[in-house]
Amino acid sequence: MVVCPDIRGERYDLAADERLDEARGLALAIGLVIADSIVIPVRDVKPNTLFGSGQVENIAIACEQNAIDLVTVDGALSPIQQRNLEDKLKRKVIDRTGLILEIFGERAATAEGRLQVELAHLDYQQSRLVRSWTHLERQRGGFGFLGGPGETQIEADRRMIRQRMGRLRRELEQVRRTRTLHRERRERAPWPVIALVGYTNAGKSTLFNRLTGANVMAEDLLFATLDPTMRGIELPGVTKAILSDTVGFISDLPTQLVAAFRATLEEVTAADVICHVRDMSSEAAEAQKAQVMAVLEDLGVAGNEDGEGDIPILEVWNKWDALTAEQMDELAPFASDSRDVVAVSALTGDGVEDLETHLGAMLTSSAQTIEVEIPAADGRRLAWLHAHGEVLSDRPVDGDDSVRTIRVRLNAKELGQFETLSPA
Repeated sequence: MVVCPDIRGERYDLAADERLDEARGLALAIGLVIADSIVIPVRDVKPNTLFGSGQVENIAIACEQNAIDLVTVDGALSPIQQRNLEDKLKRKVIDRTGLILEIFGERAATAEGRLQVELAHLDYQQSRLVRSWTHLERQRGGFGFLGGPGETQIEADRRMIRQRMGRLRRELEQVRRTRTLHRERRERAPWPVIALVGYTNAGKSTLFNRLTGANVMAEDLLFATLDPTMRGIELPGVTKAILSDTVGFISDLPTQLVAAFRATLEEVTAADVICHVRDMSSEAAEAQKAQVMAVLEDLGVAGNEDGEGDIPILEVWNKWDALTAEQMDELAPFASDSRDVVAVSALTGDGVEDLETHLGAMLTSSAQTIEVEIPAADGRRLAWLHAHGEVLSDRPVDGDDSVRTIRVRLNAKELGQFETLSPA
């Protein structure tokens, strides 16, 4: 059963029915069968159970009627609230944080992803250890180290968790250092980087597969992608670019995971262009856009009020095929009039060619044509220009084959790299 509390006075990014749909999506993402789902208005938060006694009773009746084994609450439950609800409902209860952690634990594929998930899990469990030792709650009297056995066991578990978290942080630091080295190596390489970002289930991986011919997991599930994936692609005017697929964003991401998964979004800060993939068929499209832009601002890549930072952002209006004719008529003028919007269907491929043209134009917009004279014996610089620039002409100087005049188009990044190459 999926329960979405709607607390009076609380500010939410999405409407209650949209939050319930998202909560159902989270449950489906981990293979749960949903027997019932409901929005419950909460006027006054009860410290012991979150919900009022009558509401808890109604949940218990629904659980009995539908033979429900698990209740997921789309919100944060304190350890006491979680334990009391389990006592009253006689069923396992899990909150939003616990559910997202389960999804991440199932999906993380890389070493870094697994380390981050385990660290977030331990951080979450640390505050809930008391739940594992309810049979030891009635403790013996005593002083100091002669205290009750439950306290002793819990303290031992806490110490083990702290030690394990320390080891994980050291391992993560090593993984991050390796990632930084790889990124520095890519920055020295001449190829521009395009990062796909967007709300979870916006269609980023489907678009990634369409552009690269790769076979990354792309399903109609929340958090289908957790680990960053990169592939080389060819675009008009750009011989090679690197396309990066990133983890999806979501509202109210648990604080443990915001910290743990920040490294997976660091790829975005090194991008030359950001593609913000949006699910235009979603009723919450505008709220989802606000969530994504807020995260990009936190990362320092979308700094001002117009959402424009140092890195240009191209909006990709995806799932165009899922729109009604009226919706298409309403949105089409905005897409055609804006230089920063492209309408596509990653599923059918419609509009993808326009997207490639747009990306190519954005990556070459800062390109300039230069003319250089290079000795024919300087094969290294000649080969570099032919490999990384758009060579417009290559001819001998005054009929002398020992010196070549190269006219070539390079963007600012490529020009800087060429200027660092020493003559042979």
